[in-house]
Amino acid sequence: MPIWNAEYESMPRQDLAALQLRRLQATVEWVYERVPFYRDALDAAGVRPRDIRSLDDVRRLPMTDKAALRDTYPYGMFAVPLEQVVRVHSSSGTTGKPIVVGYTKGDLNTWSELTARIASAAGVTAADRVQMAFLYGMFTGGWGMHYGIERVGATVFPAGAGNTERQLMMMQDFGTTALVCTPSYALYIAEVAEKAGIDVRSLPLRVGLFGGEPSGEGMREEIEKRLGILATDNYGLSEVMGPGVSGECEHQCGLHMAEDHFLFEVVHPETGEPVAEGEEGELIITTLTKEAFPVLRYRTHDLTVIDTSACACGRTAARMRKVRARTDDMLIIRGVNVFPSQIEDVLFKIEGIQPHYLIVIDRDGAMDDIEVRIEVAEEIFSDVMADMVAFTKSVAERIYAVIGLHAKVRLVEAGTIERTAGKAKRVVDNRRTD
Repeated sequence: MPIWNAEYESMPRQDLAALQLRRLQATVEWVYERVPFYRDALDAAGVRPRDIRSLDDVRRLPMTDKAALRDTYPYGMFAVPLEQVVRVHSSSGTTGKPIVVGYTKGDLNTWSELTARIASAAGVTAADRVQMAFLYGMFTGGWGMHYGIERVGATVFPAGAGNTERQLMMMQDFGTTALVCTPSYALYIAEVAEKAGIDVRSLPLRVGLFGGEPSGEGMREEIEKRLGILATDNYGLSEVMGPGVSGECEHQCGLHMAEDHFLFEVVHPETGEPVAEGEEGELIITTLTKEAFPVLRYRTHDLTVIDTSACACGRTAARMRKVRARTDDMLIIRGVNVFPSQIEDVLFKIEGIQPHYLIVIDRDGAMDDIEVRIEVAEEIFSDVMADMVAFTKSVAERIYAVIGLHAKVRLVEAGTIERTAGKAKRVVDNRRTD
């Protein structure tokens, strides 16, 4: 598949490093002069812009976390006056004040360039008809991908999220060839289509660009099987841009990172020290070209692995492993660290289990209890109780082998667990309401 911007996406890594250093130096000077928060933080660290002489010097810079962005709500981190801000987005703010981010005209141009790269890497061309089944509004996902796909020249259907029957009607009537949404919603579209007797595989739909929530290889395989498409993953977060930070090519061997616009580090989440290439750690991102809302060493809390080896597609940018877990998503149950993605990986390997599940954690006195509710195919609900008991026990044993905890497994009928057009809700932790 063609590379959208070969000059930068296939740049020799030595030249890329030199470009990153120039842009890092400019960014540090930019925030020091324009953002009081960063000026104070750099002064406290004893660092001046002139002290950044190599890429390794990024470690001298202070880290930024979500708390800092909330504490400066709404415009305290902006590096330009509001007169130069042409777009504002924000996080959902479900756990307090939302994080507000701004974009200049230059930022929007950069954003659409980066999402055009992602769309092209997935195989989208000017001949495609792309259905955007993503939330718009203040959420960055829909808007970011929308303008990148338009830049590629494809026809965009801004369908928005939800109203799944209408989404399917559009696919049939408009001849949709590419779908953009969360992976869990893609599976829900497949489910609704099957119930309505619609053979999605007979439609022109051929590729999906999915993001907005973690998903594993099991979910990808299920999407590709049920929709008959190539399913690609992309990654981004509002605090540093939105979608466009990284995305998969057709080889699906990691997400190519936009290293000319972001400096990436992978560090030990507790010590902050860099880990060796190929080792898992927390992703830290410094923006290199953002004008309105630059950030230094932003702690994403996303756990990943970076690979700088060559990719068959010809891009030289490093690749990151799909994010499956976050440091702040980790559950501590009876003293054991558990990531929801571990349970998902087990479930997707068991025949008869539908791609929808819910983890419920309760506290009985001093003891934590974990229940995994899973949707199963109709044939699993056997008239013979012994068969169901054996199936449930088998699932519980496989979960125990991975997480080291005995979980109660509860089988529920298909369609029981709530569906959403946005991010799927996988965990209900009732201990947090105690």
